[in-house]
Amino acid sequence: MRSTKTVHVISAHAEGEVGDVIVGGVAPPPGATLWEQRSFIAEDQTLRNFVLNEPRGGVFRHVNLLVPPKHPDADMGFIIMEPEFTPPMSGSNSICVATVLLDSGILPMQEPETHLTLEAPGGLVRVRADCRDGKAERIYVQNVPSFAREIGVPLNVPGIGTLHVDTAYGGDSFVVVQAADLELDICEAEAKTLAQIGSRILDAANEQLGFAHPTNPDWAHISFCAFCGPLTSTPTGLRSRSAVTIQPGKVDRSPTGTAVSARMALMLAKGQMTADQDFEAISLIGSSFKGRIAAQTTVGDVAAIVPEISGRGWITGTHQHMLDPDDPWPTGYRLSDTWGA
Repeated sequence: MRSTKTVHVISAHAEGEVGDVIVGGVAPPPGATLWEQRSFIAEDQTLRNFVLNEPRGGVFRHVNLLVPPKHPDADMGFIIMEPEFTPPMSGSNSICVATVLLDSGILPMQEPETHLTLEAPGGLVRVRADCRDGKAERIYVQNVPSFAREIGVPLNVPGIGTLHVDTAYGGDSFVVVQAADLELDICEAEAKTLAQIGSRILDAANEQLGFAHPTNPDWAHISFCAFCGPLTSTPTGLRSRSAVTIQPGKVDRSPTGTAVSARMALMLAKGQMTADQDFEAISLIGSSFKGRIAAQTTVGDVAAIVPEISGRGWITGTHQHMLDPDDPWPTGYRLSDTWGA
């Protein structure tokens, strides 16, 4: 087999959402910080195109690059590549990364519980893993500080009308919509509808509302649209169905860890949740992430929470992505049937 490059990948998913992990064949990108390394990958596009574009990738795939950490407290660094963006943080991807690190033996596992610290571009991520018989069974991720931004603001969506939406940050930026306002039930049969409507809401939100992170001026857009179902009470807190649209127009198969974080920040700000309650989000496929508020803090001058989210991850295979020197599509390709316009 001829190849001008070989990228070694361990594939995984967290509660249904794919989060592959590059474990070899790629040198760390230039940059004095993980944010600078993230920015290089986002602007250069070479690695993103190779692993995310077809024929190796697709709209359903996220890929994480392991890099040496910059922070002295971190055990490993990782850079997240999603179909359209290279975000500060991702809940499902951090669960996939922790699962791969422990289940494959890259970092040592301690039973019944392993503690490690990951460094994402958005900051340090404390991880606790329940481990048994060589398997990390549940990953607990202390996410970066998360906060509510705008609450109940009008948004005019072409073809839909005026919605009242929230914006928030949970390691990535969200426009948050109540599904009942659109007569949606958040069920499997609505996946395509949610993807299409969510993309339209995202476009409108970025045009009319935008996003201002109080300490990171580089993050000035809204990445995701979160559809929220009604809240129901549990013995320890709250539960709700949810769905998140990811550009270029797909629905997250997991409940989206950053969305759980953003929604808890919103619920606390609205008085819908107290700091001692927990929250469980249910995805379209019935998988769940659990969340709790570990602490309260500030980001700049904005009140914020330190969320902890938890979920399960599984390794699905290993791959060696290669590039034949005669391949006429060395950077891959995207078509509008799945990638959108």
